[in-house]
Amino acid sequence: MSQEKLTPLEELGEFGLIEKINQLFPIKNDKIVLGIGDDSAAFQSNEELTLTSTDMYVEGVHFDLVYTPLQHLGYKVVAATVSDIYAMNGTPQYLTLGIAMSSKFTVEAIDALLTGMRAACTYYNVELIGGDTTTSRMGLCLSLTAIGKVAKDKMVTRAGAKNGDVLVVTGDLGGAYMGLQILEREKRVYLETPDMQPELQGHEYILKRQLRPEARKDVIDQLAELNIVPNAMIDVSDGLGSEAMHIAKASGLGCKLFEDKFPIDEATSELALSFRMDPSICVLSGGEDYELLMAVSIDDYEKLKNLPDFTAVGHTTGALDTFTYITHGGNEIKLDEVSGFKHF
Repeated sequence: MSQEKLTPLEELGEFGLIEKINQLFPIKNDKIVLGIGDDSAAFQSNEELTLTSTDMYVEGVHFDLVYTPLQHLGYKVVAATVSDIYAMNGTPQYLTLGIAMSSKFTVEAIDALLTGMRAACTYYNVELIGGDTTTSRMGLCLSLTAIGKVAKDKMVTRAGAKNGDVLVVTGDLGGAYMGLQILEREKRVYLETPDMQPELQGHEYILKRQLRPEARKDVIDQLAELNIVPNAMIDVSDGLGSEAMHIAKASGLGCKLFEDKFPIDEATSELALSFRMDPSICVLSGGEDYELLMAVSIDDYEKLKNLPDFTAVGHTTGALDTFTYITHGGNEIKLDEVSGFKHF
């Protein structure tokens, strides 16, 4: 008897899996404004929309406790989770926490984790209102759900970009990825020579970008003050290339990025070159910067262009499914050749 051929999960991929779930669970409730496929789901609630987004963080996949202080981890997972609410132009309000841990963790370790989470909740003005706890045979696993709000006419999705919009990113990019490279290097040294002290001096900025990033709540406030509602927006968690493609695909457009416009901190660039890495590839595929990438009209860009924290890195195009970036030398390269993190 022949056996049924099974399909490896990697053939489906993360977004194939999301699409399969989407097909099996069609939206039926007319109060749901936005379902699976964006940074957050949205449903009608009185005069505003309620936003909700869930993220999981798994030891050995998303973080390594050899070099990640638990207090920093607690802060980071809250910042990363509320970042999805900001990416919808919303305000996070509440948080739920699911935590699975093995017996290797002490009460003091959990205190450190929760202290970091509490600091982030205080900074972002969100309240932890519930969740679940259980045991784990494989280390630490955290699942956080952020709940927030946004005015009905202010919500921003990935799908609203218009042909010819300017693609604008906040802050600088690639630092978190290079921070990870430093930590991984020092871990290898430690495993080979436990008595050696880590060489982290001079890398404080990029280490903070990796270990204790900030979600850009300040940007949402700036946009409101300038009376700007981006046509589309997403947070940069998987690299600029991947996020630009998400906006373009969801909007039925193409996009073009320009390498000479990438905002790269000097420390990030110098370290990348010392590792014999291309700083621009770190920007395109590194991820975990949690900056915001938005598509704005030419008129709105005029309000942003002289502000120090906003950089135009490209534009959308009418060429459907054409996603490229232009190198310093003028070569045009497909973005999917330098795509971001793959989960499967």
